[in-house]
Amino acid sequence: MTAANVNAQAAWPAQPIKLIVGYSPGGPVDTSARTFAKYLGDELKQPVIVENRTGASGMIAAESTSRAQPDGYTINFVASPTLTITPLIQKNAKLNLDKDFTYIGNIVDYTNVLVINKDIPVKNIQELVAYAKKDPNAVSFGSAGVGASNHLSAELLKQKTDTEMLHVPYRGNSPAMIDVIGGKITYMFDITSTAIPYIESGKVRALAVTSRERNAGLPNVPSMVEAGVKDYEVTGWYALITPKNLPTDIQEKLSTALANVTKNPDFDKTMQAGGYTINLSTGAELLDKAKREYAMWDEVIKKAKIETN
Repeated sequence: MTAANVNAQAAWPAQPIKLIVGYSPGGPVDTSARTFAKYLGDELKQPVIVENRTGASGMIAAESTSRAQPDGYTINFVASPTLTITPLIQKNAKLNLDKDFTYIGNIVDYTNVLVINKDIPVKNIQELVAYAKKDPNAVSFGSAGVGASNHLSAELLKQKTDTEMLHVPYRGNSPAMIDVIGGKITYMFDITSTAIPYIESGKVRALAVTSRERNAGLPNVPSMVEAGVKDYEVTGWYALITPKNLPTDIQEKLSTALANVTKNPDFDKTMQAGGYTINLSTGAELLDKAKREYAMWDEVIKKAKIETN
């Protein structure tokens, strides 16, 4: 390595940093990334600029990140489905968890909540399961599309309870929620941050959250395990990844900055208000978690015989 390269590496960061987001502006991933970017920029004393590279459920952003220079100036604010679900659904996705990225760490976790039309005569998960077993055609669930995380959350519920229910895919969560409210479908899983206003206004009822513990934003709603669905746990997350072969000293600086952001009480308060839970991890722990969840969803997808493309 030349002296110039050593000096450039030691000086990192010496220019603005791109924070790649694989989803559209205004959505929950983008909104969280922009909040995080401000705090990360404060830590690194450089602007952190969010760049949306949308399409293919985050795969376009992930693949472009894997091809970028490992100089610390391209970072991906990645949502878990991009690493753990999308590669299983999109067979043309060229992504290798072990070889394509440097893993910096987990930032926050989020949970889904099962919300049901307020007029359906069930009060808990066991009653929903009994209702579906009595008449499988009576219960339908919406999702953001085939293979979406909330589609697979419902497939996992079906498998854990040996219950048949009808899947109705939509182009996003919003139209599915409209039809839950209107009674065209029975229920759906939605991110707590977006579902809470509908729950609090009485437009839908919450039966259970998908995390192992209760969610701080919905303290009176049981977890799936509490509701009687054994070993049911689905938690999404946002994390930082970079191109593979990121220099060790930059990894260390970025990891330190990430840890400091998560310890900032203002950042924590903002994330909690959005239904998120701070859950800092190392890069190695992040990779292990991604691989475990990839294996879990692979099994769910195969058992449900979900067609992939």
